Amino acid sequence: MRKVIAGADEAVHDIPHGAVIMLGGFGLCGIPENSIAALARGGVKNLTCISNNAGVDGFGLGLLLQTRQIKKMVSSYVGENEEFERQLLSGELEVELNPQGTLATRIQMAGMGIPAFFTPAGYGTEIAEGKEVREFNGRPYLMEYALHADFAIVKAWKGDTMGNLVFRKTTRNFSTSMAKAGDITIAEVEQLVRPGELDPDEVHVPGIYVHRIFQGMGYEKRIERKTVSLPAK
Repeated sequence: MRKVIAGADEAVHDIPHGAVIMLGGFGLCGIPENSIAALARGGVKNLTCISNNAGVDGFGLGLLLQTRQIKKMVSSYVGENEEFERQLLSGELEVELNPQGTLATRIQMAGMGIPAFFTPAGYGTEIAEGKEVREFNGRPYLMEYALHADFAIVKAWKGDTMGNLVFRKTTRNFSTSMAKAGDITIAEVEQLVRPGELDPDEVHVPGIYVHRIFQGMGYEKRIERKTVSLPAK
């Protein structure tokens, strides 16, 4: 099976209106910049996007919010995007907020084939509304369902033409699980190498999970908030 494709536009060309897609990264770290830009160019509408955050104004998923291509966001942190806030408060955007650990585990369970699990996170809050509650060892737990997607889109540091992926540091947080939870997984990589050039012990996602892979380019790698310290006197 040939997995290498020309670029982002080809990678997302068949994502239909109304699709459920996962997008990897943590904040703005390790997001699939090329693929998001291609989705914006393609104009696909009514997307349900599963992501740790919703980008920032004019970058990341903020691009798709700006063009009204997202119908629903499933996230855990959304505090850096004014357009997201505006659409939420005006009722233009559906939002499902999850505790961050719950979101990560829902995605992980989908990749493992486990349909549901119990967690104490969110009990006694609005998160618990309408959810089954069971008691274990005298403590209440919510039942949460695994979170699947039609397409999972991730960005890795390195990948080979067989689809094996290596991530760096924080970029692994959601991407490794998302790559296993989509019906079709798309990977953009900073470095695309030949089979055998990756150390097997360093592979985070085996190629069996990846359907399309391409060499990305022009990454901005933005930081939400830069903090600096004054030099010691």
